[in-house]
Amino acid sequence: MSNPSDDVVPASPSQAPAGFAGLGLAPELAATVASLGYEEPTPIQRESIPVLLSGRDLLGQAATGTGKTAAFALPLVQRTKGLELERGKPRGLVLVPTRELAMQVAEALHKYGKALGASVLPIYGGSSFGQQARVLERGVALVVATPGRAVDHLTRGTLDLSQAGFVVLDEADEMLDMGFADDLEAILSRTPEGRQTALFSATLAERILGLAHSHLRDPVRVAIAREKGQGAEVQRVRQTAYMVKRPHKLEALSRLLDMEPPVAGIVFCRTRLVVDEVAEALAARGWRTEPLHGGLSQDQRERVLARLREGRIDLLVATDVASRGLDIDHLTHVVNFDLPIDPDAFVHRVGRTGRAGREGVAITLVDPREQRLLRTIQYATRLHIELARMPTAEDLDRRRREMTRAAVQSAHDKETGAAFRGMAAEMAAANDPVELLASALELLHRAEHGELAANDNDYDFALEAPHETRQRREPPVRRETRAREHAEGAPDHEGGVARLFVGAGRMHGLRPGDLVGAITGETGLPSSVVGPIRIAERFSLVEVLGEHASTIIAALRQAKVRGLRLNVRHDREG
Repeated sequence: MSNPSDDVVPASPSQAPAGFAGLGLAPELAATVASLGYEEPTPIQRESIPVLLSGRDLLGQAATGTGKTAAFALPLVQRTKGLELERGKPRGLVLVPTRELAMQVAEALHKYGKALGASVLPIYGGSSFGQQARVLERGVALVVATPGRAVDHLTRGTLDLSQAGFVVLDEADEMLDMGFADDLEAILSRTPEGRQTALFSATLAERILGLAHSHLRDPVRVAIAREKGQGAEVQRVRQTAYMVKRPHKLEALSRLLDMEPPVAGIVFCRTRLVVDEVAEALAARGWRTEPLHGGLSQDQRERVLARLREGRIDLLVATDVASRGLDIDHLTHVVNFDLPIDPDAFVHRVGRTGRAGREGVAITLVDPREQRLLRTIQYATRLHIELARMPTAEDLDRRRREMTRAAVQSAHDKETGAAFRGMAAEMAAANDPVELLASALELLHRAEHGELAANDNDYDFALEAPHETRQRREPPVRRETRAREHAEGAPDHEGGVARLFVGAGRMHGLRPGDLVGAITGETGLPSSVVGPIRIAERFSLVEVLGEHASTIIAALRQAKVRGLRLNVRHDREG
């Protein structure tokens, strides 16, 4: 094994071929990527895909949200295409720290590999072991696994890694933080000596470099050089995020735009397919919209932008092709309908508004599954993004009434009603002036806004912000400290803590990482819900956020940790 720092490739757009077509992907894969609407590779994809397709090992420094899943998934699918399958012997393995990430990576592999017939199986705690074993027995090309469940399958003989010629360690720093170092060693020792290995980590601390030195052969190191964002402009932008399930995003966007109509705005989507869908839906709701993406010719794009500058368009719905170099003075709103996978892209999007000293508004719709990506963007960009509740139908009704009142007051202040004063005096003499004004306001309100919002369909927008994002915005740099606190039992000063008794300890081989991994793997909760852990000889004590205690107890009672069924309960002295 060689020093991973010998061969460093800093990501640079000027060095990269244009588009996915120039990266060496098979025609079927390139067509799949195009059909999904992705136009331009991110820096980590531009630099990693050709290296991995060439067969070299790779050490990538890339955080969540930079597009690294596609960076290894596309080469993995291509390099395992057509290989003969044996029962229980996958040809490729991806190791990830959490159940949530295992599902996401498996979904991406299935999506990219469908045209090539790639079979994919995620294996993680909380899902039926027997079902996973049966699928492995039938034969599967690619396995995405959490370390603990992979060790369980290896121990029971239902998983054989002797044919796994391509191994990926995704978010390796987080796996080490969660105490999986021994499990990683055990898993890698069961893979072929000549395998190709890719390791991705947000940081390259000494322990990551040590892992790479032990298990990678002459690796190419890819580092993402961050671009300088438009900090001054972005800081003038009022930023708000709303947690909304994806099926409700269109309705949520419509309500938010009704609450605060833009003079002109851009709605950013991740793919051209979504751009067309959103543009059509907004047009059906009465907005003057145009799509803008790489599927349009340069001449078509220029005509669309000219209509936006001339005020003939309310909303431009676009991919990131519109996020750079676009300067529209009267642009008041930017909407992230989809979160970008690159924090720099987020900065460029938001920087389209709040220009020339004006205040801008940025709205971000976040699917609950994208919470980690939002935290990564916040940490990388140092931007404050307020997480707010979706406005209700009553809020919208109240806002519309305020807009009607403001319109009448503005007209009065400008003295634009001179021609109607005689009529007004005549009607006021014959009627109660207050009742008369109320009728006039209602007529104006209905003309401007239609029926009252009380008649609107009030969707369930997942209004309550998840506890993890609302209470504990812990940046990635503190993960190592928190892992150390888990092991050493450092005090946790945040309230609402419950202490759990676990009937196993050092004599059973139990470690803090086993408990953290079991809790996150079996429940899907983030590691931040776990506080100090004390491992005694025959038992252990774990502090967790009180609101999740019952869920954790129930999940651990059903799970096996180190092959043991655990006795878990609230600690009687805690």
